[in-house]
Amino acid sequence: MTSAIRTLSFDNHKQTKIKHSNDYQHAKDQQVVPLIVHEFARASAEMPIVFVKNAETGEFQAVALLGLSQNENLFYSKDKWLSSHLPALISHHPFALIPSQNDENQLQMVLKEDSHLVSKTEGDALFDDDGNETEYLEKRKNSLGRYFENSHVTSAFVKQLNDISLLSQQNLSLELNGEKIAINGVYLVDEKVLNALSDEDFLELRKKGYLAPIYNHLNSLHQLSRLAKLKSEK
Repeated sequence: MTSAIRTLSFDNHKQTKIKHSNDYQHAKDQQVVPLIVHEFARASAEMPIVFVKNAETGEFQAVALLGLSQNENLFYSKDKWLSSHLPALISHHPFALIPSQNDENQLQMVLKEDSHLVSKTEGDALFDDDGNETEYLEKRKNSLGRYFENSHVTSAFVKQLNDISLLSQQNLSLELNGEKIAINGVYLVDEKVLNALSDEDFLELRKKGYLAPIYNHLNSLHQLSRLAKLKSEK
């Protein structure tokens, strides 16, 4: 745990406030951001959804593609987020849930203290004078808790795709102002494999509610042109 990340507590943060801001500068260099499956429908209308593989663990993760090159977020603007959908992980900043140092099965809420949203003078307080959590903090905790639960659902969804060999590594390419841009190392659902699934495997996907997010993902790939438009405008 870095010095900027600190366990949330009254002793540590009795004077801490969180400012309201439409400047998501903490995400300005994020080319990809993890998504939970519950976001697929909204996100797919504005940003490509792809899968990436952790080289160390071999596990796959669903992400929204926010830029066409490394450290580029085309949806970021100082004035506003250039999309009606803000990925949940970005909205949770400067809070996070991480495993406890004493017990990995227990979660602890932490605060990124060097965030531009953290203040001593303005914003929503985290604790009252008696050390009780404010309504604001309770809402943020509940939101994080739901996200954590939904992330398990998403992990099961992605694992199922991998288990039945639906994920295929592909290279995406598009042309912008006469220049070819390649995005390598991403994984997509292979439609040929999907259409060739056994009745048993296809029915399993339907029973688990996985067909809708699969088609959300496939339809979202049309949003590569939106990224190209945003890049040309910038």
